[in-house]
Amino acid sequence: MSSENQLAHKTRLLRHVRRAVVKVGSNVLSGPQGLRRERVRALAGEIAALVARGRQLVVVTSGAVATGAPRLGARRHRLEWRQAAAAVGQIGLMTAYERAFAAHERIVAQVLLTHTDLSDRRRYLNARHTLRTLLDLGVVPIVNENDTVAVEELKFGDNDHLSALTA
Repeated sequence: MSSENQLAHKTRLLRHVRRAVVKVGSNVLSGPQGLRRERVRALAGEIAALVARGRQLVVVTSGAVATGAPRLGARRHRLEWRQAAAAVGQIGLMTAYERAFAAHERIVAQVLLTHTDLSDRRRYLNARHTLRTLLDLGVVPIVNENDTVAVEELKFGDNDHLSALTA
């Protein structure tokens, strides 16, 4: 199947999707100077349009470290420094999402999770109920790894595992 046919096939399938997870990696959101707010705004516009058409979308984002790093000065690679950068950057990242979605009259919610939250049955159910309630209320949940206490993704990935578990 050609790439054009594959794209058309995926587009047809997505027309019937009611709920989906949108994974946004650090490489999409960040540049040498930190967070690229114009990309957050563009993403918010696309997601808000889909939500307006009845889709329920959960955004799994990365980018807290990349957002916080420029504010802390010289980049260091120690885990503790990356956790500090994530703590500083999470505020800026969520502020950017909140402002970008507000321009489209959409409310967002910050949901910070760890792999432990999703592997413990009781905590998983609590998170799932919260996400479903937010979606039913028309809120766009913005999920990120709680990097100040969870270090798996800081060491190995870009919330890829978290987005798979959230789906």
